[in-house]
Amino acid sequence: MEFVRRLGKSPRERGSISHDTCPDIFELSDGSFAVIGTDMTEELEGALPADAGRAGYERIVVITRETLIAAQSDIPVG
Repeated sequence: MEFVRRLGKSPRERGSISHDTCPDIFELSDGSFAVIGTDMTEELEGALPADAGRAGYERIVVITRETLIAAQSDIPVG
């Protein structure tokens, strides 16, 4: 599996001048997506809606609203 493209602007283009906070979204060669964000699994797992679940190998990752909005026009439809 390989990174195909970034969705949205790079962290630097969004104003991140340090490497401490660089949420990002990438499309992968198999059509899935990789997200770089803050692992909030421990903090949020108990607050998941009743119809949501998480496998042991999955993490709840948070990205900023700005990151997702910047990627919106690059997210494929359908």
